[in-house]
Amino acid sequence: MTRLRLFWQVPATLFIAVLLVFIVSEIAVACPSKRIKDIPYKAADAPGFSAERNVLDVYTPKKKGNAPLPVVVFIHGGNWDSGSKNIYWFIGRRLAKQGVVAVVINYRLSPEVMVPAMADDCARAVLWTTQHIGEYGGDPSRIYVMGHSAGGGLAALLTVKDDLFTNLGLPKNPVKGAILDDPAGLDMADYLQKMQYPNDEQYLTSFGKDPAVWRSVSPMYFLEKSDPTMLIYIGGRSYPSIIDAGQVFDKKLTMLDVPHEYTRIPGKKHVPMVTQLLWKNNLIYKDLLKLVGAKS
Repeated sequence: MTRLRLFWQVPATLFIAVLLVFIVSEIAVACPSKRIKDIPYKAADAPGFSAERNVLDVYTPKKKGNAPLPVVVFIHGGNWDSGSKNIYWFIGRRLAKQGVVAVVINYRLSPEVMVPAMADDCARAVLWTTQHIGEYGGDPSRIYVMGHSAGGGLAALLTVKDDLFTNLGLPKNPVKGAILDDPAGLDMADYLQKMQYPNDEQYLTSFGKDPAVWRSVSPMYFLEKSDPTMLIYIGGRSYPSIIDAGQVFDKKLTMLDVPHEYTRIPGKKHVPMVTQLLWKNNLIYKDLLKLVGAKS
């Protein structure tokens, strides 16, 4: 209530000015791109199909050249039990404006399903992308995954766990690289065994009580020398568990000689690690565009 009262003490002119900045920003970002909404990536008669969650949005530049464009599949965060692709329109718009075809996805959430089913949903969204992104100007041979928080952990899992795709009939993993923004869940086997933070029991709803399942969805245990390039960004003031797991992940990638970049961003907390992507000249975008070979 205190925060709500403070909100109403903000001068009306300042509030209107901030609102106008966001409106102008939205118009500026939206104009050069096109959004195709709510495309199902899973058959409606498939077991567990959700008309709300098994859908994605595609963002494409309005002006396309002759060559197909690199593709980034973005996976939202939300503690494995919340979140929506609709919140992250600004990432789709920003990427499209800079010469990338963006695919922003939903996936089923806890308590309806647990994390293995979420990972399967995300893999099916990538499978759809390999099959259909050419229709939207994207290059199916240049698909990258990106995610924040829980979505970052899922993006990492898609990058390193090949059987998520071979189980769907693909001959190999189509993911060419990953951009992990303050990823959560890189090693849930270790995290859930320790249970060292308040309310950690809540994650048993999403991950279950079987340590073998915890390990099966922890990217840390599937790293191999042949893995593609990963860009990892950790907030300097993020949650201790994310900072600690990120450091271990970086060390293991280094030990295996996997190409990657590990960046700590000073002063950033967990949520600002993704809201900073509202701005075009963000470090993460700059590195991403180099990785995917975009020509904005």
